[in-house]
Amino acid sequence: MAAAADHDNDPKLHLVMFPWLASGHLIPFLELSKALAKKGHTISYITTPRNLTRLPPNLSHLINLIGFPLPAVNHLPSDVDLTIDLPSNYLRPYLRIAYDALEPQLSAFLDSSSPDWLILDYAPYWAARVARARGVRCAFFSLFSASCLTFYGTPSALVGGEGARTTPEELTVSPDWIPFPSPVVYRPHEARKIFNPDEARDNSGVSEAYRFSVVIADCDIVAVRSCGELERDYLKLLETYMYHKPVIPLGLLPPVVPDRTDSTWDDIFEWLERQKSGSVVYAAFGSEAKLSVEQVRRIAVGLESSELPFIWAFRRPQSVPDRVDVLPEGFADMVGARGIVCEGWAPQVNVLAHPSVGGFLTHVGWNSIVEGLQHGRVLALLPLMYDQGLNARFISERRAGVEVPRNEEDGSFTSEDIAATLRMVMVEEEGEEFRAAAKEMGRVPPLEFDEADNSHANGGEDEANADTLEVGDAGGVAIELPHDGDEEFVEGGLRRT
Repeated sequence: MAAAADHDNDPKLHLVMFPWLASGHLIPFLELSKALAKKGHTISYITTPRNLTRLPPNLSHLINLIGFPLPAVNHLPSDVDLTIDLPSNYLRPYLRIAYDALEPQLSAFLDSSSPDWLILDYAPYWAARVARARGVRCAFFSLFSASCLTFYGTPSALVGGEGARTTPEELTVSPDWIPFPSPVVYRPHEARKIFNPDEARDNSGVSEAYRFSVVIADCDIVAVRSCGELERDYLKLLETYMYHKPVIPLGLLPPVVPDRTDSTWDDIFEWLERQKSGSVVYAAFGSEAKLSVEQVRRIAVGLESSELPFIWAFRRPQSVPDRVDVLPEGFADMVGARGIVCEGWAPQVNVLAHPSVGGFLTHVGWNSIVEGLQHGRVLALLPLMYDQGLNARFISERRAGVEVPRNEEDGSFTSEDIAATLRMVMVEEEGEEFRAAAKEMGRVPPLEFDEADNSHANGGEDEANADTLEVGDAGGVAIELPHDGDEEFVEGGLRRT
């Protein structure tokens, strides 16, 4: 087994990480960076100077943190370095324009540092070309699951070629290229939103689908934040039929639970200590989703009427001034000491790790799925955007969570739907199989990459000079990457600013 071998004498690589400017992308790239750095490889992690201040402060001994100033762009506020900073989603294309303007800085860095590999996110469609011109190989690190990537199709299909979907209805059925039964499809209301002109508009001049397509087509390998135990059939399909290049599961890369050094949250954890084991619901909906006032109030009433203890990481709708009370009148009195609302942010990794927490009401982002299931927390699924609906179908099939019922046409849900789903997954007999499945998924071990099964990762069994990057202790696999060497979330994620 490759994982059992002693690779201390292997040549070490210099890998450059280049994530997109979103908190849900910075952190998985950081987790991968730490895992590889601990194996002795040199890691250069690139983002903006302001984003570097949001990262944990104790990384410089492991990783070279490189700050590229974000160029000024018309319409983009000067204090925006992440999607979460955007005052409106309509400004998102201008952040992409600024990101694309980092090309000269990346080119100069590659010239001066001569790394072995550039690890790309989906957004820099130009980066593989830049790297190839300098003899640097590229890997696309996908933060989408293998099941999502399979549903989206080939690089050609993403940009209108064979297999492209041209109507919302085509997104509500499993595509022809998936030869096994798959529930991973969009609901009608989700599909229509994708085809909504307001959603599809992109003033950056380069669509997200085009970015995905070019990055996948131009990279040497595709690395996926997943593992064979969860998505083996999808991973094989991606590699052999759809991408025709190595597709390597890195594992789920769950974050390490950080030590708590911030006394700000002492009251929350003291409250958790007083709750019964597995009794608390944690509710959070990520940094990207924009809930309406009506949705917020329905969630609030659902949490209250579930009669379960809860912690809610609550984000105020952007359109509502701070002086306006978004939560239902009398909500605090109705909940009393049974619930805690943390406005803006909560230490999610630590909360989910606490034994009093048993369930997670989530927007079903892949990061949140990983963080919930690593501790065996059963999921109540309320997808809101992007790939989240597809993730919800996948998790539902695995029986590790239950989707909140929605109106198929408009996506609406009721407070009763929220409460009933929470009670079912948390306390009712009907939910026992889901609680058991979630605990079982929490025991998914690091996937060890068998050398015989993965010679494709370095171009075949006869390819010489491959280094094995063992990521197994971080929840992943041993990756073989070719080498040319013949000759806050503070402490657990982003820091609040």
